[in-house]
Amino acid sequence: MDTTNIRNKFKELYGAAGELYTSPGRINLIGEHTDYNGGFVLPGAIDKAMYCEIKPNGSDRVRAYALDLGESAEFGLEEADKPTQQWACYIFGVCREMAKRGKPVKGFDTVFAGDVPLGAGMSSSAALESCFGYALNEIYGLGFERFEIALIGQATEHNYVGVMCGIMDQFASCCGREGNLMKLDCRSLEYEYVPFDPKGYRLVLLNTMVTHNLAGGEYNKRRQSCERVVAEIAKNHPEVKLLRDANMHMLEEVHGKVDEVDYVRAEFVVEEIQRLLDATVALEKGDYEKVGALMYGTHEGLSKKYQVSCPELDYLNEQARECGVSGSRVMGGGFGGCTINLVKDGLYDAFVATAVANYKAKFGIDAKVYDVVIRDGARKLN
Repeated sequence: MDTTNIRNKFKELYGAAGELYTSPGRINLIGEHTDYNGGFVLPGAIDKAMYCEIKPNGSDRVRAYALDLGESAEFGLEEADKPTQQWACYIFGVCREMAKRGKPVKGFDTVFAGDVPLGAGMSSSAALESCFGYALNEIYGLGFERFEIALIGQATEHNYVGVMCGIMDQFASCCGREGNLMKLDCRSLEYEYVPFDPKGYRLVLLNTMVTHNLAGGEYNKRRQSCERVVAEIAKNHPEVKLLRDANMHMLEEVHGKVDEVDYVRAEFVVEEIQRLLDATVALEKGDYEKVGALMYGTHEGLSKKYQVSCPELDYLNEQARECGVSGSRVMGGGFGGCTINLVKDGLYDAFVATAVANYKAKFGIDAKVYDVVIRDGARKLN
């Protein structure tokens, strides 16, 4: 993204130049609804990001301007100073979480903007938190490691925005590395980089442009299903605390003792954790066709077993299969949003044109297309 408009606005508002920082949105290649079950996820930082120009102002107040919204906010740095605009709460929350960890920041001026599409499941909020977390850590020499900055972003969501998110989004935004995905263990928070260099393939997201508002309550029901199955398994296997600890044999032992819907949902999670491990091995070997087949397996499971898809997502997944796309699945919690597609270069143009045209004919909706490339995480811009 061209940052000229940010720089011009900063100079107009504050009369001098600051430092430029950026932090990206993310995709998750495979591993859905595994995080709260203690499993693994496989995210990567992308080439769509949030950008901020920032400069200490010698006061105890923050003056912030959201360029994309054309809105400004000014607030202090004490708990009672929480701003009214939600976007400003992300910045305020990062400052407060740093202070709670014994590293208070001083007042600053900032202008920010981004090109992470809103509502497409690429985590614009995590990118915003990580951008300010990284920038403030550098400017004030606070000494936080990247993973701590991710945890500060997560705590901001919990305590100042009211979203009880996991760690994946902030982690990917802070710790991303070009040419790699990250295999994150959601239980231990240990992670390793996995090579992702799909020569001859492209990643493209197709946004259904729909959100079915069942998501909140239905999400909680899925969690409860998993917890009930774990409680039953633990009667014979007390070492099982999360579905991550269970295997198919343990699951089969409780078949008939738990509700059938709960059983099938738990079966998806156990299978999905294994799919992610298999995908990691395939990536190490450069076998992208295998990775694609596993992505289709994930979509099938999310649609039929976990039941978090919707007709629009299923249709785009079918279009991918019919066009010979190597891999396709719903990305994110479900009930709308995007499919993520692993497409051979030679099929790309025909697939996108066909899928978009057929989707419009069937649903009367213009799907949005986002090409994504794996990039580095939070950083300062020269």
